[in-house]
Amino acid sequence: MMIVYVTFRLLDLLQWLLVFRALVSWFPQVQQSRIGELLYAVTEPMIAPFRSLLMRFEALRTMPLDFSPLLAFFVLEIIKVFLRAMMYG
Repeated sequence: MMIVYVTFRLLDLLQWLLVFRALVSWFPQVQQSRIGELLYAVTEPMIAPFRSLLMRFEALRTMPLDFSPLLAFFVLEIIKVFLRAMMYG
């Protein structure tokens, strides 16, 4: 049971890091700080596959918004739902 709890907390932490990265992206001076670099180093491996997937669509390539962090956030949430269903349902 402890492993499940730690897994959920880790997934929650990753989701919060994605949210913070999205917020930091609005402030260039924070992006270049140590905190910004740490956020990018931790979250980029999660976001990069989704970004390459979304870049296959012409309409998403020309948009000024990057939806890959949002997609990564939702995938983490889906993983949590599946884990909850496996454990409790």
